[in-house]
Amino acid sequence: MALKVTLRPGEKFVINGAVVVNGDRRATIVIQNKVTILRARDIIQPEEANTPVKRIYFPIMMMYLDDKDRRTYYMEFVRRITEFINAVQRPEIYEICTAIIESVNSGDYYQALMGCKKLAPVEEEMLAYDATKS
Repeated sequence: MALKVTLRPGEKFVINGAVVVNGDRRATIVIQNKVTILRARDIIQPEEANTPVKRIYFPIMMMYLDDKDRRTYYMEFVRRITEFINAVQRPEIYEICTAIIESVNSGDYYQALMGCKKLAPVEEEMLAYDATKS
């Protein structure tokens, strides 16, 4: 199954570890085989992993992009998602976290990253609530 990606002018993305930058016009690429591809907007730097969900997201992203150190990132992922699940006591969060864990364990890292994005609004709500309590 081919993957069709439409890119904005100047948009950066990573394909199998190579950073690629689109030219000065909108472009569509079609990828015919299985590759690791991630848009720049979906990539975070280590210092940006500054919330619980981003601390889960980062090791998943690294497992997706860096298969040689996958085991190290997997252990970090397990630690972070366990902390998160233990701290948050909401059934809807458990469902999303379970789906993320299943995706990681089956090697579908991109799907796991998209699961983390589902957690972000809940995290924002929780952090905003904590800020009002202070």
